[in-house]
Amino acid sequence: QVQLVESGGGLVQAGGSLRLSCAASGLTLSNYAMGWFRQAPGKEREFVATISRNGGSTYYADSVKGRFTISRDNAKNTVYLQMNSLKPEDTAVYYCAADDSVVLHLKGDKYDYWGQGTQVTVSS
Repeated sequence: QVQLVESGGGLVQAGGSLRLSCAASGLTLSNYAMGWFRQAPGKEREFVATISRNGGSTYYADSVKGRFTISRDNAKNTVYLQMNSLKPEDTAVYYCAADDSVVLHLKGDKYDYWGQGTQVTVSS
């Protein structure tokens, strides 16, 4: 049974940092590209970042480029999202997702497995 479990969310002031983790079980992480998505209240889910199977390629939404960094440790079956210079508009539930494609996808419907999400709230 595949499970993706996010952690590390919380309440932070604008300008602060958080590091999200996504622990995977039931799959071999190195066989999957991984992505982070977020959904704010009343808004559609949006792409945040994605990373290739070996970590050699990454891609970011323009809204987070230069502030967020996605990384992975396949030996630990874990993916990370370092979030710096947080803004109130970053407030959302953040989800990690796994995609068995070799191509990096920005659309959520291309991903095979999803976590339950972790809440990030940035106060102004």
